[in-house]
Amino acid sequence: MALPISHSLPSLTHVFVPKTLTVKRNPSFIASRRSDYFEAQKLASRPPPEDSLPASQPSRVYVGYSIYKGKAALTVEPRPPEFSPLDSGAFKVSKEGFALMQFAPAVGTRQYDWSRKQVFSLSVVEMGTLMSLGAKDSCEFFHDPFKGRSDEGKVRKLLKAEPLPDGTGHFFNLSVQNRLLNVDESIYIPISKAEFTILNSSFNFIVPYLLGWHAFANTIKPEDSIHTNNSISRSGAELEWGR
Repeated sequence: MALPISHSLPSLTHVFVPKTLTVKRNPSFIASRRSDYFEAQKLASRPPPEDSLPASQPSRVYVGYSIYKGKAALTVEPRPPEFSPLDSGAFKVSKEGFALMQFAPAVGTRQYDWSRKQVFSLSVVEMGTLMSLGAKDSCEFFHDPFKGRSDEGKVRKLLKAEPLPDGTGHFFNLSVQNRLLNVDESIYIPISKAEFTILNSSFNFIVPYLLGWHAFANTIKPEDSIHTNNSISRSGAELEWGR
């Protein structure tokens, strides 16, 4: 560190001595600046809050699980339940959600013709059936999209899940007969144990949401469970629970 001129050269008043500029680094200042930089980087990497998003930007998130094999590809996507308003201002589930399965045949190596895809809407109960399958179990589901209508029987869909001969998973086979479009197609795809486990885990997680139970859970408030002493009657379920 250079000493001030008045102390280093007291008698040489006419001698030019270059001044030495000494910069002292402040560790706390550097750490503060570095911290501010990384905090800014963190903020920049975070998604913007919902209230700052433009009104035109959708808030829905699309998810799915895809399996690609040599003969076909399969994607499974959840579809939410539908709610209807009541006169009281509350809502009820008018239609349960489901899992949309889309099968596309292969036209080359890792290439699939999605214009020829066939779809199958898997209900909550059918999802439960698949989740309960053992390694050697099989099941099948039949759908007629026009059941109860004038075109009943003109579109027939049959989805089969059968164990693979070597016990390494299941075959999914979707057969579609559509007399309205003159389509008769069968698409099958092998599903390994690991892939089947992922499907079952996804089903197990999403089923309560497809039933709308999450919406009910979000409306539960502590004050709603307070019972007054002058209540006139209690339902049988409440009396049973209180025992």
